[in-house]
Amino acid sequence: MKMMTGMRAVTCMLLGLGLAGTVQGAVWVQCGSVVDVADGRTLGAHTVVVEEGVVVELLAGHPTVPDGVDHADLGALTCLPGLMDMHTHLTSEYSPQAYVHRFTMNEADLALRGAGFARVTLESGFTTVRDLGDSFNATIALRDAIEGDLVPGPRIFTAAKSLATTGGHADPTNAWRADLMGDPGPRDGVINGVAEARKAVRQRYKDGADLIKITATGGVLSVARSGDNAQFFDDELEAIIQTAADYGMHVAAHAHGADGMRRAVRAGVHSIEHGTYMDDDIMNLMIERGTWYVPTISAGKFVAEKAEIEGYFPPVVADKAREIGPVIQGTFERAHAAGVKIAFGTDCGVCPHGDNAREFQFMVEAGMSPADALRSATISAAELLGESGRLGQLREGFAADLIAVEGDPLEDVSVLMDVRFVMRDGQVFVGR
Repeated sequence: MKMMTGMRAVTCMLLGLGLAGTVQGAVWVQCGSVVDVADGRTLGAHTVVVEEGVVVELLAGHPTVPDGVDHADLGALTCLPGLMDMHTHLTSEYSPQAYVHRFTMNEADLALRGAGFARVTLESGFTTVRDLGDSFNATIALRDAIEGDLVPGPRIFTAAKSLATTGGHADPTNAWRADLMGDPGPRDGVINGVAEARKAVRQRYKDGADLIKITATGGVLSVARSGDNAQFFDDELEAIIQTAADYGMHVAAHAHGADGMRRAVRAGVHSIEHGTYMDDDIMNLMIERGTWYVPTISAGKFVAEKAEIEGYFPPVVADKAREIGPVIQGTFERAHAAGVKIAFGTDCGVCPHGDNAREFQFMVEAGMSPADALRSATISAAELLGESGRLGQLREGFAADLIAVEGDPLEDVSVLMDVRFVMRDGQVFVGR
């Protein structure tokens, strides 16, 4: 579908649905059924009344629409809140050419790619995302462009450039030729010691980031030997987390290995991303500290599959992908059974954008109920973001983020792979 932006897009979308006018006035969305994500049940027919981008009323059935009020007839569909992905990378998408792109793509290239991937993500039913690592602060500009109604996309909370130590997973010069490598510092997201840790956080605040992302351990896709070694000392972690708190920001920690993960949880990170080699002691510590877990099973599946294609990854990356990728789903299963707080996240940008909802199927395969899986991408994600009073539910006073699918996602989560209607902040971006 060719997308347009702003009120012009909304007007055309509404007209395509047989509506008149724009979302400046009231819009009544008539749903065949509605998922109550809080209670984990599907209700009968309801009408969602939207004004100025906010849900103002939820009416049972399909009352007569007042004269002059626009409406969307979704009587054959099931409505639910817009979905939320807490781990994305909107300015990239992995391919065998990804390592070359680091030398051939400029800031403008990444920004325009990000706009395209943001549109795909929104059209897939994800109205809010956390972006956990970019280059050139491109997602800050993308976030602002979406908020300014210049391009279509989900609501973005971005960490901008991730923080690493020298040679760490997010050191942007890993494996570069020596004369190009240089000595990146805090502005580039590379820190060593407490003073540089504080400076890097403050730089991200100055740049306009919403949160901080650190790579507490090695990772799969960096061209470096270890995928799980600890990469920060305790004093560096504490400096990052304390400084971030001073500036009103949470810290998300990429972590595969147990040692670096344990250090990060003890230091007070807000969330653990991936969590591959999480052991029982770390799970108990996360429960005690209230630390969130964002599993990204989709990325693990993707890298494990691609590692078997000769030449898709550099050899050092392929070895790590074979080892780490297949473990994440099992870790998720154990963490869910143990009672660790889980928020939905895919790492799309590693796996393809637009396939975000496939994560629901992997979660259900590993023993999570469809209701809990949906809560992880709505109520729990909103709680992780500190937005529980505004996002994640179809309730009065909440942002009018609404999607619709055929069938009941509480019976079959695969229906979330085919979203038929998308509204974000009262604007209709998909209607078919």
